[in-house]
Amino acid sequence: MTAARATASRAGAGLLSIGEVLSALRSDFPDITISKIRFLETEGLVTPERTSAGYRKFAPQDVARLRFVLSQQRDHYLPLRVIKDQLDDLDRGLLPSAAGSSVPARLAVIDNAPTAEHFTLAPAALRLTREELRNAAGLSDAQVSELVQYGLLVARADGHFDDDALATAQVIAQLGSFGLEGRHLRAFRNAADREIGLFSQVVDPLRRQRGADARARADETVRELAALSVRLHAALVQTGLRDSGT
Repeated sequence: MTAARATASRAGAGLLSIGEVLSALRSDFPDITISKIRFLETEGLVTPERTSAGYRKFAPQDVARLRFVLSQQRDHYLPLRVIKDQLDDLDRGLLPSAAGSSVPARLAVIDNAPTAEHFTLAPAALRLTREELRNAAGLSDAQVSELVQYGLLVARADGHFDDDALATAQVIAQLGSFGLEGRHLRAFRNAADREIGLFSQVVDPLRRQRGADARARADETVRELAALSVRLHAALVQTGLRDSGT
């Protein structure tokens, strides 16, 4: 018995009879029957608790498993053997694909991280005054001053702000809704500078090489390094959050 199931059992709350489970599922799966639920239990796809009198009691996770099984049968026509493997994967913290193979669930965030293409340099499309930047990002003048002071916002040579500055300001404004201020975010600026310096050590020798494609290879390398650094950051944050229980 899992810890979650044991907790539910002790609380005696949230457990459903087989009839209540049938009612909960019928709107989405009109063909579901009590016999089908019992059959899925016999096949080991769901393991409800039993009362001292032998009655089945289903926890919320049991109902979720039944929904998963029925959905996979209806939408993907998968055999129960494959669905059972998928459920085993889910129990181990993996995300099953429609084909039955699995990838670690924790990689979902990492796999959605920016790719090298996201770091392709493009000419700035915006030329914002300080006031325009402040209004577009929803920041106060004092906040903008603080962000400039800590190097989180950098004006161009002509004193205006570009697309990157606006994107940075908007993210910082969202972080500000959680009480984070520029002084808290200096570490991000410092970390970014260190990463840029590290990338330069790798890329500068490529830039010094002769040949028409040397510059292109250097640019491609730095874009790939930037994307990998974001993925590494996401992995480390995920691991830290898990280990700290945050």
